[in-house]
Amino acid sequence: MLMYLGHMPSRLNLPLALSLLALSACGSSRAPGGAGPSPASGANGNAASRTGDSSALPGLPPVAEVDGPLRINVVYPAPGDLVDAKDSSFLFGSVGNGKAKLSINGQLVRVWPNGAWLAWLAIPPDSIMTFTLEARTPTDSASLTYAAHRTRRFQVPATPVWIDSLSIVPRGRVWWPAGEYLPVSVRAAQGATVRIRLSDGRTIPLLADPHPEAVPSAVRAFDRDTLHLAQPVRADRYSGILKGTSIGSSLGPVVGRPFPATPLQSCEPVCVPIRLTPSSAPTSPAGGIVPDSTGPVIEAILGADTARVRWPVQLTLLDSLPVLTELNDDTAHVGNSDSLTVGRARPGATYNWFFPTGTRAMVSGRIGDDLRLHLSNESDAWVNVADAQPLPAGLPALRATVGSATLTPLPDRLVFRIPLTERVPYAVSETERGITLRFYSAVGDVDWIRYGGTDPYVQSIIWSQPSSDVVTFDFALTAPVWGYRAHWRQNDLIFEIHRPPTIDAKNPLKGRRIVVDPGHPPAGATGPTGYREAEANLAVALVLRDLLRSAGAEVIMTRTSDSSVDLWPRVHLADTTNADLLLSIHNNALPDGVNPFTNNGSSVFYNQPRSAPLAFAIQRALVRRLGLRDLGVGRGDLALVRPTWMPSALSEGLFMSLPDQEAALRSPEGRRRYAQGVFEGVEGYLSEVAGGR
Repeated sequence: MLMYLGHMPSRLNLPLALSLLALSACGSSRAPGGAGPSPASGANGNAASRTGDSSALPGLPPVAEVDGPLRINVVYPAPGDLVDAKDSSFLFGSVGNGKAKLSINGQLVRVWPNGAWLAWLAIPPDSIMTFTLEARTPTDSASLTYAAHRTRRFQVPATPVWIDSLSIVPRGRVWWPAGEYLPVSVRAAQGATVRIRLSDGRTIPLLADPHPEAVPSAVRAFDRDTLHLAQPVRADRYSGILKGTSIGSSLGPVVGRPFPATPLQSCEPVCVPIRLTPSSAPTSPAGGIVPDSTGPVIEAILGADTARVRWPVQLTLLDSLPVLTELNDDTAHVGNSDSLTVGRARPGATYNWFFPTGTRAMVSGRIGDDLRLHLSNESDAWVNVADAQPLPAGLPALRATVGSATLTPLPDRLVFRIPLTERVPYAVSETERGITLRFYSAVGDVDWIRYGGTDPYVQSIIWSQPSSDVVTFDFALTAPVWGYRAHWRQNDLIFEIHRPPTIDAKNPLKGRRIVVDPGHPPAGATGPTGYREAEANLAVALVLRDLLRSAGAEVIMTRTSDSSVDLWPRVHLADTTNADLLLSIHNNALPDGVNPFTNNGSSVFYNQPRSAPLAFAIQRALVRRLGLRDLGVGRGDLALVRPTWMPSALSEGLFMSLPDQEAALRSPEGRRRYAQGVFEGVEGYLSEVAGGR
């Protein structure tokens, strides 16, 4: 199953079905899954490699029959799981006998020969859902009444006017520049007059902002039916702006300790109407609303009905004095971090920047525990306030001078040393044969760039000042990018470019150092008969290890036993061993509300552009070997494909929750076919690289 984020998992929590860690930072213990029946074996042909079994047809091995006593077991949703689906979702488990007939709430459910079952059902709207399972064989019967809990979803009340108090943005503690508008939004009854009423009696109008109903991220990521992306337009979102107004007592310094979540005030999650009449509404002598000294209120007015809810916010205005911070993802000095602070384009968005420990930046705002950094006149980044250390007040605004740089060619890499007066934020981007290094809050004073000799991998290095506070270095290379990394050495940035390895076209795997990562534990999906993804991943990875070694590769495993390994040590191992490739073996699962019978198959994920050819090569081979639906290649923000020093790919060969695919993973033949597919993909990719493609 996908592993998102991966940076400081203790501080982030995403549903497992969407990546389940970082992952996006960041793990949850939940392991839902789902998949549909596989296509007929042999539908996609066969392409055997020189080390493979050319007589084997693609597809899954048959499911072994189980003829045991009836015993109904529900694996998902397990007790404690919250089903997050609108009107339909899946359940799966086993009944102990492949000849049993099973029904759930009167609907017949398919049972596979090994007794495993998978159901796609309409689910009750209640927060506690009850399912009646009945199983029968010619000689036995069993029944089970099973309760499952679902995530509480907002339901529009039947009252004429309402406010969804959980939809208010922002909420909690906010630090904001005095001269900048703060966006405010809330969900309320359509057609209402909505406003913020401040304590001093002023009102801020919130205007209707029609928008399509949000498509769950799980549907966008996994549902193959694009019709599910079309949503009705709603007019129940209201937006406005607030400027130069403080609310509540001062919050103190903008860079400081994280705060616990602000408790909600007033009615929640829905504020129902309060009927006001001219005779009952409090008025001032001038006929206006009496100022409320207890804090701001959001009102929705529709005819004679008014709904009110406290705006749970405390807002402190920032003055024009520069505020600087130094980033450090291990402020507790535990020593087990990756020394990178991740930056996002907005709070809660995916990772976009990776700032090494020691990087300094200017602070321009904060909402809750999300701190906004001013990178340049065109760019801001949001980081976790726990990764920010305060610097003394009174320091001048950050503006580094970038000096002359030197390139040093080494046998396996190019080392580019760039002196700066400050450790300012930077970003790296790549094309097929080029790398751009971008410094923010910087000006250039680059008299010269010294190449350090003639190197066939470097075509040119060009620096420029595209804007008043951004400096770039563009590296034009004569061969495709293989990898890079950077770190601070005092105020010098050491930027290393990984030289592509020399590959033997006849034996492309010979001498290649490859890290093989069996994904999970912690976390991971579980199949209908209780087979854990972590076990399946390891079993496939061990077969892959042997195939790679037999072809001359040096293989390094991130784990060889059923032991828990966090994400960061896996990535660190690949980086510090100077690996040529990183391969992460997983098996898939679906989030709630996505139909497993139409959304299963094989897929491969990558992150860095240079890894796309590797991912496509593995995907083509997996589809040939397994004979499943081609779900394609995806670019994902996953911890094990984010390393920058080498190409890397994460395979999701089968779906744990589909009974015949779980059964294939239990069998030596099914694991061999999965491993053979990855092996053939890697071998083919390296052959193409050796041939200059």
